[in-house]
Amino acid sequence: QVQVVESGGGLVQAGGSLRLSCAASGSGFSINLMGWYRQPPGKQREFVARISSGGSTTYADSVKGRFTISRDNAKNTVYLQMNSLKPDDTAVYYCFALTGQNYWGKGTLVTVSS
Repeated sequence: QVQVVESGGGLVQAGGSLRLSCAASGSGFSINLMGWYRQPPGKQREFVARISSGGSTTYADSVKGRFTISRDNAKNTVYLQMNSLKPDDTAVYYCFALTGQNYWGKGTLVTVSS
């Protein structure tokens, strides 16, 4: 079993930055991918970014050029650096870790105000 825990959410003004962290822990697992989804108020969960153990990255069009995903494989940890934040980025951000199945964190709330 894998546990996934996010941190770093909070309240920020438009144009500001936040850095989210996600750590996966457990025993006897091998992670292929880690990344982030988000769920804005009143909307469905949507893909944000992912990164493979080899460092290949994929971003949603809505965050390209503003968000950067990185990882520390030794710590099974990924980071999401969010710059130039917009009110539309307001959401609960969920981290996932993919092994043979998808494991999810509980989420961390990011609120971007005008």
